[in-house]
Amino acid sequence: MHLRDLIQFLGELEENNNRAWFVMNKPRYDILRTELLELVTELIREIIRFDPAVAQCNPKKALFRVNRDLRFSRGRPPYKTTFSAAITASGLKKPSQGGGPAYYFHIDAYGKLLIAGGEYRPPPDRLRPVRNHVVNDPAGFGKVLKDKGLNDVFGGLQQEDRLLRLPKGFDANAPHQEALKLKSFVAWREISVRKLQPSALPSLLLEDFRKAAPLVKWLRTAGPTA
Repeated sequence: MHLRDLIQFLGELEENNNRAWFVMNKPRYDILRTELLELVTELIREIIRFDPAVAQCNPKKALFRVNRDLRFSRGRPPYKTTFSAAITASGLKKPSQGGGPAYYFHIDAYGKLLIAGGEYRPPPDRLRPVRNHVVNDPAGFGKVLKDKGLNDVFGGLQQEDRLLRLPKGFDANAPHQEALKLKSFVAWREISVRKLQPSALPSLLLEDFRKAAPLVKWLRTAGPTA
């Protein structure tokens, strides 16, 4: 996709985050949205090579809407200033809807690309089974933690979203205690794409997703997501 045009559009949207501006610039948005859909379609086709479980993911449903849901966030700008997508085996994007572990990316108005794999802030009825799986499969989870690709690219799991103490119901001698305190089981990194050739974006995403695959696949074995 045309990264320079996308970043420029998102930057202007950030400065003019209102319906009148968006309606005037809707043709630009439609072109960029089509390019995003083409990119995600290509990504799914290639991810299937190392993770066949995503074969049923609908590219259109993998895209996040640019419109915010203002029912619970009145006063916020009406439009998001990122283009984003989440590729999952369930075909659902949002953790609250049972989306499950995902290959996720977004590009923002500053030209930053975030690439991630795993589950970000899953709801309690999903987080509990994941934590239980950490305890019940310590060897499998330990293998994920030690995965060279995951650590070389992402530096391991994100640690910023965590409890101070073990969650209720877990024994003080439980394996991987620090991981049990996490509220998210996700790995990500951010890079600038301002100078990236558009043709290089798919391969960049795919290589990172390949490195995140051990985490995504292990999380699926924690059981159903909904």
